[in-house]
Parts: sequence; structure tokens; C-alpha cells
Amino acid sequence: MKGAAVVSYVASWVFALAVFVTGLLQLTLVHPVPGVVYLLLSSLYAPPASALLRNRLGFSIPPLVKVILGVILILFTLGVSDLGDMID
Repeated sequence: MKGAAVVSYVASWVFALAVFVTGLLQLTLVHPVPGVVYLLLSSLYAPPASALLRNRLGFSIPPLVKVILGVILILFTLGVSDLGDMID
């Protein structure tokens, strides 16, 4: 892998793990519904899930869409969700 590809690969795994942990926290501390949604969305960021979408279904989610969704998830978690209040 080239340098930029390695950075993208690692960033995808880190963000997938962060969203997964947020989903677990939502599931246990707040409410099961947003927790399950976060857990499902975390799979979009994992590189194996992206490869599965590309190979099996013939499409992949563009990186720009993933970044926009990530920003929305962060803003929702810290601004609207009850989990953001628990952090303060």
C-alpha cells in the first residue's frame, strides 16, 4: 500500500471503532435504538464492509459521503444525544 492508502485504511478503522464504541455506549447508557443505529453505521466505515459492498453489490460509498456522515454523527452525538450530556 502507498502512504495515502495506509492513512486512509487506518483512519477508516479508527473511525469505525469510535462509532462502534459510541454505539455500545448509546446502547447501554441511553437507549437501544440509537445504539443499534450507531452499531450498524460503524460497519460502513470498516474497510472489509466497504470491500464487501464493492465486490458483492457493485458499488461503494464515496469517501466524501463517509466524511459528511461522520461529521453529522459527531455533531449529533455531542449536540443532540443524551450521551453528550453525560460527557459534560
